[in-house]
Amino acid sequence: MIEQEFHRIKRLPPYVFAEVNAMKAKARAAGEDIIDLGMGNPDSATPQHIVDKLVQTVQNPRTHGYSNSRGIPGLRRAQAAYYARRFGVELDPEREIIVTIGSKEGLANLAQAITSPGDIILAPNPSYPIHMFGFIIAGAAIRSLPTGPGFDLLDQLERSVRHSVPKPTALVLNYPANPTAQVVDLDFYRPIVEFCRRHDIIILSDLAYAEIYFDGKPPPSILQIPEARDVAVEFTSLSKTYAMAGWRIGFAVGNDRLIAALARMKSYLDYGAFTPVQVAATAALNGPQDCIESMRALYRERRDVLVDGLAQTSWPIARPDASMFAWAAIPKEYEALGSLEFSKLLLKHARVAVSPGVGFGEYGEGFVRIALVENKHRIRQAVKNIKHFLNHPPNELDNILDRSAAAQAVQS
Repeated sequence: MIEQEFHRIKRLPPYVFAEVNAMKAKARAAGEDIIDLGMGNPDSATPQHIVDKLVQTVQNPRTHGYSNSRGIPGLRRAQAAYYARRFGVELDPEREIIVTIGSKEGLANLAQAITSPGDIILAPNPSYPIHMFGFIIAGAAIRSLPTGPGFDLLDQLERSVRHSVPKPTALVLNYPANPTAQVVDLDFYRPIVEFCRRHDIIILSDLAYAEIYFDGKPPPSILQIPEARDVAVEFTSLSKTYAMAGWRIGFAVGNDRLIAALARMKSYLDYGAFTPVQVAATAALNGPQDCIESMRALYRERRDVLVDGLAQTSWPIARPDASMFAWAAIPKEYEALGSLEFSKLLLKHARVAVSPGVGFGEYGEGFVRIALVENKHRIRQAVKNIKHFLNHPPNELDNILDRSAAAQAVQS
């Protein structure tokens, strides 16, 4: 029997979402109708012209062999064309673009390529888990940068450089942000790029939600600042833009030295995504783009149903400007429970699954993430269930609050 602990596994804490997921599975097995607004898994069908291209291509047996770990040339050219028309950024498909098996794989493998044990990485908190744990798996130490209203990122960067030994190696950025849905403009990036160039800090920008925006200007790319190419790589994905989450196609673009490092790492680990999937992804980028506006309109409608519905309850939440998520502060009367216990109560008594904010880092405590991944009728039903839950607190609530207060007293 193997009894020793594994070093890298020891560095990964228990998955916070697992407890809610287990409750959700148990409830569904018992026949309960759970409205799942937890995982950010798009529920829409991939546009038909993309599916048709996959079917056409897969019928050619010549496409069934190993692919190219960097991505087929046509797909890299299509991504270059996307950056040119969307951001006005010219990229070299040979040196500055690589296809990844989803942006998550690209982030994790670049972390492996550029990280030495003990390196210090600056990561947003709260954030999508791979932003931190990709580097933790690679042996780095994480210095968390609280993000959101009231926090000055540039000031935190300056303090991080002054007080970190060794000096930070890399900075992770993510706007529009998962889970907070925060958006920034191009002027936000300028001083950060200047600072990182001056201190030789690599920037990894996660732009997975570039096309899911609603009421403001389209989110910018950090590479719209010409000097950013000296230090930055940006990750994008087709998962949300074209409802292709299971297809696992993403990109890393930018600094040629960092792209080369990622390419070398990937050459040892994979042969790239299945060629027909890459051909279909090329059709997505080069084909009609009205499907993106349709996707955007779908999420906008769902957002408004959720926010307008909860505005009529004792739990009004902020209206997100981008992404497929709402980041909601826990109602004051439930704050003492914490985000995990509150999420479990919602699941048990409102039959609505959400993601506890603490799963995205300690600065996510006090919030839950609500994903817009059910149709508007289901979201309207979720609002109705939540309203009933808030108006009729469960009998065990007082006991739960008492236990939470006692636990906090012991910790303090």
